[in-house]
Amino acid sequence: MSAFISEKYRSFSPYVPGEQPQDKKYIKLNTNESPFPPPPGVKAAVAKAADRLYLYPDPEHKVLTQKTAELCGVSFENVLMTNGSDETLDFAFTAFCDTNTPALFADITYGFYKVFAESKRISYEEIPLRIDLSLCVDDYTGKKGTVFIANPNAPTGLLLPVAEIERLLNSDPSRLVVVDEAYIDFGGESAIPLCKDHDNLLVVQTFSKSRSMAGARLGFAVGNASLIRDLKTIKYSSNPFNVNALTAAAGIASLEDDAYTRSNCRAICENREYTVNKLREYGFYVTDSMTNFVFARHPRISGKFIYQTLKDNGILIRRFDTPRIEDFVRITIGDRRQMDILLDAVRKITEVKNA
Repeated sequence: MSAFISEKYRSFSPYVPGEQPQDKKYIKLNTNESPFPPPPGVKAAVAKAADRLYLYPDPEHKVLTQKTAELCGVSFENVLMTNGSDETLDFAFTAFCDTNTPALFADITYGFYKVFAESKRISYEEIPLRIDLSLCVDDYTGKKGTVFIANPNAPTGLLLPVAEIERLLNSDPSRLVVVDEAYIDFGGESAIPLCKDHDNLLVVQTFSKSRSMAGARLGFAVGNASLIRDLKTIKYSSNPFNVNALTAAAGIASLEDDAYTRSNCRAICENREYTVNKLREYGFYVTDSMTNFVFARHPRISGKFIYQTLKDNGILIRRFDTPRIEDFVRITIGDRRQMDILLDAVRKITEVKNA
């Protein structure tokens, strides 16, 4: 740390992304990426867009925004495209939280929420998940602040039904609820239709997971027109050209081949079910994940041991050194070959420990 960094960041703890070691080739099941490439048309669209890199991109991204709006069943003015869903969340924390409006989010959830709050000097409250790691909307009733909910939640993988989200919205129409749906395409029901009747709802999604575009960085927000205008105020005050031309072209091509995305999601869900069944055969407790990962714990083997043993054998998964979940491991769902290699290694770990 240099002598010039602002005092407010001297004790700051930044977000820690999944590790990306380069010492050898790994089977990478630690960062919830898709095992499939983007649709075939994406490559050609990006190459064509590269011919115009000397020009700034359209700051409104009219074509991309309109196609995204059509996918979501909303109007153009209800959508904002961003540099990954993390930027959407960053804008939301900036626009909708302050000293008088704290952020409210679960104690076990996406780690960036706490980072956003602390970096912006926003007060926040972490609301504990129930003993089974589920989120109960009653725990948010009567609390003042902007609510942030990852649904399905990460890293637990658990889904909150849309009816419960609507109950939360109705409990206090004067309070904004931000629903982060990064994993919604893997079996969940989106809350986006609720935006038509609830002005206090903002839904955030990403192209990183189901659309195989983690490296492109593309996300979006859906909400009533006034909320989107608020986010645009933040965007145009910080980074007007936030989505680059190559990413925008890739996004358009992806949306034009939505059947490809849906097919990949079905394959991932099938591999998830296969993986969950095998892990349970090996004695693991596995949550009912509705994401592209599973969250599992063995009753007799520590999560730290499982993580390290798999890494030593060239397989990366993720573990969080956090109270309540330190013995869980989070495993991204890859293709069937990757999952068979992972499961064979896990089986050998359990056999050695049970010997």
